[in-house]
Amino acid sequence: MKFYALTDVGRRREVNQDYVFATDSPIGPFPNLLVVADGMGGHKAGDFASKFTVETLKKELEKSAPGRPDEIFKAAIDTANRRLIEEAQRDVKLEGMGTTLVAATVIDNTLHFANIGDSRLYLISDNIRQLSKDHSLVEEMVRLGGIKAEEARNHPDKNIITRAMGVKDEAEADFYEFRISRGDKILMCTDGLSNMVEDEVMFGIVKGSRDIIEAVHMLIDRANANGGRDNIGVVMAEPIADEVGKW
Repeated sequence: MKFYALTDVGRRREVNQDYVFATDSPIGPFPNLLVVADGMGGHKAGDFASKFTVETLKKELEKSAPGRPDEIFKAAIDTANRRLIEEAQRDVKLEGMGTTLVAATVIDNTLHFANIGDSRLYLISDNIRQLSKDHSLVEEMVRLGGIKAEEARNHPDKNIITRAMGVKDEAEADFYEFRISRGDKILMCTDGLSNMVEDEVMFGIVKGSRDIIEAVHMLIDRANANGGRDNIGVVMAEPIADEVGKW
């Protein structure tokens, strides 16, 4: 697997609340792991929430027994959610914190991933497809026919999310699996990228770049050039590449 992960504070924020992780080394029963998280809360609570959640998820996965990927993800996410709530209860400065989470693994030719919040996972081949579904108020309005998809991008309530880690006793993640082919690329990102760069522009950048490292840097540069209103977190991977190994 080729992969690359990077965050950027953006142009408007002082603290980076995005946290990303990627490895092609086994973590518990998973042969690899890709994670993106976008924290929210007070000045320091958001960056604590995203990092703590990802680190707890990794520890739980390391202890997991072999089984169905969705069940393994669910158990680890539930524990991370519970521990995040416990941390918030211990420290008044962390009250109200939470984080989005997208966590993925590729086993053989199948992509398995879990999602909670409005960070995204795209599959890029001869087109770009958002495989995750945003847990946001605006996305719910689109699904119910209240607004059109093109209106959602600039809607004033766009940043209101309906699910997140650390908010409820029960984490409400969605779980997915997709078959992938040689040359397919996985793009995972926080809304600091997806709110600032149109999907088709992202597709053009990835297709026009020399490699995934250049693609990630170019995506972040474009988000900043478009205003950089939020932190930007990006993970890209090419699971079935011509040359084996990470970059």
